[in-house]
Amino acid sequence: MSYRRDKLLALTGVDAKPSTHNEIVDIFHEKMKHKMHGLCFSPYQEGQKPGDVLSEEQITRRIKIIAPHTKWVRSFSCTEGNEIIPRIAKEHGLKTLVGAWLGKDEKINEQEIENLIQIAKEGYVDIAAVGNEVMYRGDLSEDKLL
Repeated sequence: MSYRRDKLLALTGVDAKPSTHNEIVDIFHEKMKHKMHGLCFSPYQEGQKPGDVLSEEQITRRIKIIAPHTKWVRSFSCTEGNEIIPRIAKEHGLKTLVGAWLGKDEKINEQEIENLIQIAKEGYVDIAAVGNEVMYRGDLSEDKLL
C-alpha cells in the first residue's frame, strides 16, 4: 500500500486505489454532502498574519464559506479578533474547539486565558485547548503551563 493511498484512506475512509480521477471527484462530492467532521480555521486573508487584528466581517465571510461543509471549527487564539470566531461559528451552527495561544509573553498569555474563560462562560466553547504547542516550542516549562 502506498503512503498516499494510506493517507487518503485515513482521511476519507475511502479506498481510492481502483478509482479514476473522475471517480475520486465523484466520491469527494458525495462525501461533502454529509459534511467533514471538522476544520482548523484561519480567517487570515492574503497578506495578513498572526498579530494582525481580524474583523467580524472578515470572520463571518470565511465562516459562511466553510459552514455548509463541516460540523466543527478549531480556532487557535483568543486575542486580536480571534475571540470572535467561536460566537460567529455558533451562529452558523458549528461546534467549536477554541484554543488559547500561549507563548513567552506572560501578559498576552493572561489575556488569552481570560478571553477563553469569558467565551466559555458565554456558551461558545465546546472544547478548550490551552497552550497545546507551548512546550513543543519551548516557550514555557511544564510547571509554568500547569
